[in-house]
This record gives sequence, structure tokens and C-alpha cells, in this order.
Amino acid sequence: MKRVTGIGGVFFKADDPQKIKAWYNKHLGLNAGEYGAMFQWRDHDQSDIEGNTVWNPFPGDTDYYLPSKKAFMFNYRVDNLEKLLSVLREEGVEIIGEIEEYSYGKFGWIMDPEGNKIELWEPMDESEL
Repeated sequence: MKRVTGIGGVFFKADDPQKIKAWYNKHLGLNAGEYGAMFQWRDHDQSDIEGNTVWNPFPGDTDYYLPSKKAFMFNYRVDNLEKLLSVLREEGVEIIGEIEEYSYGKFGWIMDPEGNKIELWEPMDESEL
């Protein structure tokens, strides 16, 4: 079973998310909307499959990263979230909350040994919608 298949997103806390989005847009060309900037790409082995990676600053006081106290969170793409979480639970990894499902995929969360919250995403990529 594949575990992580790629990076789904990079999220970090910012004192002023709108201001930092504007700075990144002006200086680095990242056009970030409400949910951040999307980097679209195609799967190397199956070029008909499209995917995306998200970059998004969150407000500095967000509780979305809890119980982590870190200022960032990585999102990793996975093939089978439910199966992976079951394996990770058996391996003693701390699972946070319950799986959440949306039209664009399923999400689950774990903690690493240094207190970093990790978001796992089984995407429903645009080519699968």
C-alpha cells in the first residue's frame, strides 16, 4: 500500500493573511484567493490525471492546527485514507479527530512525535469529478 503520494498543501500562520497574500502575489506571482494559491500539475505516470497543491496562509490565531502549537501544517496526498489511518493507528500513531468528507476529497489528521499536526488528504482531483 502506498502511504504518501505527494504534497497536497503547505499551510502557515500569518499575522495578516490578506497582506501576506498580497505580498506573495506582488513579489512572487502567487495569485491566492480565499483558499490560497493552487499549483496544478499532471501525474507523471498517468498524464490524464490532474492534481493540485495548495499554498495558503491562515490567521495567526487559527485553531485549525490544534493540538499542535506550531505555526505551520503540511498536507500530504494519500491514495486510501481510511486504510492508511487504520495502519497508522495499529502502529501507535496518534490520530486526531474523525475523517471529514467533502466534494474534493477526504481528510484525516495525525500527530508526529514532535507535535506537528499533519493533514492527510485523499483527493478527488478535477479529472475525477
